[in-house]
Amino acid sequence: MSPRSASVNEELRRRSRERLLMAAVEVVGERGYDATTLADIADRAGSARGLVSYYFPGKRQLVQSAVHRLMHRTLEEALEREPRTEDGRERMARAIDAILGLARDRPVLMRQHMAGLLQAEGFVQCPEQKRLADLLRDTVTRHGSEHPDTDYPMMRSLLMGSVYAMVLPNVPMPITALRTELFARYRLDWRMGLPPDAGEASGGSGAADPDLSRFFATGDPASGRPGGTGRTEGTGRPERTGPAEDGRQSK
Repeated sequence: MSPRSASVNEELRRRSRERLLMAAVEVVGERGYDATTLADIADRAGSARGLVSYYFPGKRQLVQSAVHRLMHRTLEEALEREPRTEDGRERMARAIDAILGLARDRPVLMRQHMAGLLQAEGFVQCPEQKRLADLLRDTVTRHGSEHPDTDYPMMRSLLMGSVYAMVLPNVPMPITALRTELFARYRLDWRMGLPPDAGEASGGSGAADPDLSRFFATGDPASGRPGGTGRTEGTGRPERTGPAEDGRQSK
C-alpha cells in the first residue's frame, strides 16, 4: 500500500482538527466545562485521545478556540445574510444581535466561555480569536468610527458585559433590556438587525440550531458536503480516527 501524499495528510489533519472544535462546542454546551474531559471531546469527534494534545496544548485552549470559531462564524453569517448590506448601522445591529443571540441560545457554553476569560491566561491568542476581532473591528469602522483603536475595545467590552449579564446564574438580564441599551448607544433603530421577537413573528422557535456543521468544515470537499458530524452514517457512532490518519503512527 503506497503512503499517502502530503496533500492528503494535510487534508486529513484539517478535518480532524475541525471535528475536535465542533465536538468541544457540542459537549461543553451540553455538560459544562468542568464536567467535560478531553477524552469526552475526542470520543464525540471520533478521534484518538492523543490527537487532541497534538493540536491543542490543553482543554482551555481547545474550548476557547472552539467558542471563538462559533462566535466569528455566527457573526460572519449574520453580517453577510440576505439581503446583503453595506449600511454601517444595519451591520452594527446585526453584530449586536448575533452575539446576544449566542448568549440567549447557548447559555451554558457562553457562561463557561466567560468564566474561562477570567482565568489568569485570559484570551487565547489563536486564529479564531483574531478573525472574530477583525470582524468586530470592521463593524465599528463601517459604523463610522474615526478612532477604531479605542472604539473597538469599547464595543468588545460592552458586548462581553452584556453576555455576562445574560448568562449570570439565577439573575440573568433579559436580552431586550440589554439590546435596548446597546442600540441606544449606537443610535440604532429597534427594527434593525434581528429583533428578539422576529423569530416568533415569522413562525420560528428562536431555539439554537443544533446542527453546527456549517461552521466547522469536517466533511470531505470532494464529496460535495461542506461539513459533517464525524459520525458513521446510519449508526450515530463516531468514526474512530487516530494519529495514523495524519501520517503518524501511534507508539
